[in-house]
Amino acid sequence: MEGTVVLQNGVENGVNGLDEGLEVDLMTNNNKLSNNELIPSESPVQARVTRKAKRRLKHSPSKDSGPIVGPDIFTKEKNSRKSRSGRGRGLPKKGGAGGKGTWGKDGIIYDENDADCQDSNDPNYDSDAQPGYRLKTIIPTLTEDEFEVTVTPIMQEYFEHGDTDEVIACLEELNINDNHHNVPALAVTLALEKKAMHKEMTSALISDLFGKKVISMDHLQMAFLRLLEGLPELTLDTPGAPEMLGQFIARAIADDCLPPRFIQDFKGKVHTDIMRESLDKADNLLNRKHGLCRLDDVWGVGGGRKPTKLLVKRIVLLLKEYLSSGDIDEAIHCLRDLEVPHFHHEVVYEMTVMVIEHLEDPGHTIANKMCKLLKVMYDTGVVTVDQLNTVSFLLGQYYV
Repeated sequence: MEGTVVLQNGVENGVNGLDEGLEVDLMTNNNKLSNNELIPSESPVQARVTRKAKRRLKHSPSKDSGPIVGPDIFTKEKNSRKSRSGRGRGLPKKGGAGGKGTWGKDGIIYDENDADCQDSNDPNYDSDAQPGYRLKTIIPTLTEDEFEVTVTPIMQEYFEHGDTDEVIACLEELNINDNHHNVPALAVTLALEKKAMHKEMTSALISDLFGKKVISMDHLQMAFLRLLEGLPELTLDTPGAPEMLGQFIARAIADDCLPPRFIQDFKGKVHTDIMRESLDKADNLLNRKHGLCRLDDVWGVGGGRKPTKLLVKRIVLLLKEYLSSGDIDEAIHCLRDLEVPHFHHEVVYEMTVMVIEHLEDPGHTIANKMCKLLKVMYDTGVVTVDQLNTVSFLLGQYYV
């Protein structure tokens, strides 16, 4: 009995639950209908539900989601090659050429442009097809210390051979962009301690450098201004440096390498008496009578500019003194003082003439002394082989 009562209560509770669920569903449906603006159910036409039109959604395709199915939604795949406007003929775009992973239409030949490829990382790069490279030699610029070490030997050699063209050729091989003014300054500094002949050669070198446009007038002004400022140090080694520098300045003005106003422009800018003394010396040389013409011999008559007759007379006198004294060292010293190394063949010629004139000497004393002198001159380099050949040629013309 008790089991029967429990079963009846369960059935009744179940029925009541169903009734309550139906009531809840009806109320929910009523709410939905009211939200959808239902028409009162007085007429069957008005009781129809009017629903809002659904908007077409754009779905992006993904690998996980399958194809979108529905009459109102069109499938638009990312890599579709069909026309998207809906007006095409249904053929692939571009006629089947130029798509992803394609090489273009069949039968189309493309121009070869591999030769224009400049990128070495490009697979089409061909090094043999590239234009040839032009190599240009770059000479490093000399610093001030390197300049002095390099140019000093060139100037020392110039004092031996006297060829200004050789100096210009050597300077052109160097990169002295910022050191042009140091060329005349170094040449004058080295010449201050040498003889008048070397000072004359230095003045001639400055004139040729300016004439061939190796240095400009501004470079010369900078060089002489630097020399004026360095006179206190130059005077320690060469006491006559102020006077000699004034002669160099006057000679440069006479050769039209410096402007005439150079002295007047810098007279008021000097700070020491030594600098003023040098400028006064140059001013006095220029203002004397026929000063510009006389400045050609400002260093005296150099060995190379002496008349030939005067040189021959001095050489004959030198040889006669040697014959009387027999001092070979003194004879060579006097010969070098003439400062005419290019004229030493004349010494050998006069020696030979003296021997020929005294062939009747029973003891051949003159011939023996001349042979000894000639041997020493050849061993010490005072006389060269070329000069001996020149003498042989001259003797062959006069005595054969």
